[in-house]
Amino acid sequence: MSVKFSKNTLFSIAVLTLSVVVALLMGEGILRIKNSSMKNYDIEMWRYARELKVRSDDPSLDFEHLKNKSAVLQNVDIRLNEWGLRGDPVAPAAPGARRILFLGASTTLGWGVREDETVEVQLQKELAAAGVRAQVLNAGVGNYNAERYVSRFFKQLTGLNPSDIVVQYFMRDAEDLPSSRGNFFMRNSELAVTLWIAYHRLLDRFGDSDLVARYRKVYDPHQPGFIVMEDELKKLSQYAGEHGIRLYFMMIPDVHDLVDYKFNFVHDIMRNFAKANGYAYVDMLPAMSGLRPEQTWAMPGDPHPNALVHKLMADALLPLIAKPPAQESIEK
Repeated sequence: MSVKFSKNTLFSIAVLTLSVVVALLMGEGILRIKNSSMKNYDIEMWRYARELKVRSDDPSLDFEHLKNKSAVLQNVDIRLNEWGLRGDPVAPAAPGARRILFLGASTTLGWGVREDETVEVQLQKELAAAGVRAQVLNAGVGNYNAERYVSRFFKQLTGLNPSDIVVQYFMRDAEDLPSSRGNFFMRNSELAVTLWIAYHRLLDRFGDSDLVARYRKVYDPHQPGFIVMEDELKKLSQYAGEHGIRLYFMMIPDVHDLVDYKFNFVHDIMRNFAKANGYAYVDMLPAMSGLRPEQTWAMPGDPHPNALVHKLMADALLPLIAKPPAQESIEK
């Protein structure tokens, strides 16, 4: 009797296990078919991490771009060159021409925006039209903060010898980011990623989801992330001064609500910091104020700046970057 019971129990467990495995595989397959449209922002960012990033041996970077790779993500082709920068291979600097390097995260990369519509490409065209000979390079890496993109510059990009550096700064750049090592399932399963995202959104719904309170905490001068952000940007300023590099600080607003904007306090903090440390400051909030999400987002569900905003950024930078060095330094 006990032997028969044991066999029935094992059979039931096996059937249940097989059913769960089949259900999970079916769920994975259905999600992959559904997400093949490339309109699921979270899954596309996950694919970006899998296809164009590699784990870094340097813990201050956590991860970095692969070199000489490309992928179509969110229906946009992202090409990485021999330096891990988005765009064409880096041509030798022409005599007398400036080399302008953009540092930042996914906004700088131009997530969701065609390469020819990014701020870097548009600025290069505008500079050429204004008679300024320049090569504009895109060193943006998604999910970086100020610590990571400045560290990357010092460890990997100083050989580019830029004449100008533009820091495209977003409010998250002062956050202390955790390592993103994940596990086998999170690296390989869209279902696991979807469940993980749903779980954390549920937590946010019942937890502290007040962005104003969150950023007031982030910009407390005693917070570790804030201290590291200031230290790294000060190091960049010191290096620029020693090497005759012109520095610009572009403040990117949060685009969730540009009509009733609530983060001016962050802009004030970073404006004072930038000007005290030799950066020529430009704030994108005046140019974007009053715009609605459907006018600025890369696509529904993705709050990254679209091509219109990239054009506005290029337009805002042009007068400052095109100025003769002596005049620009007077106005810092």
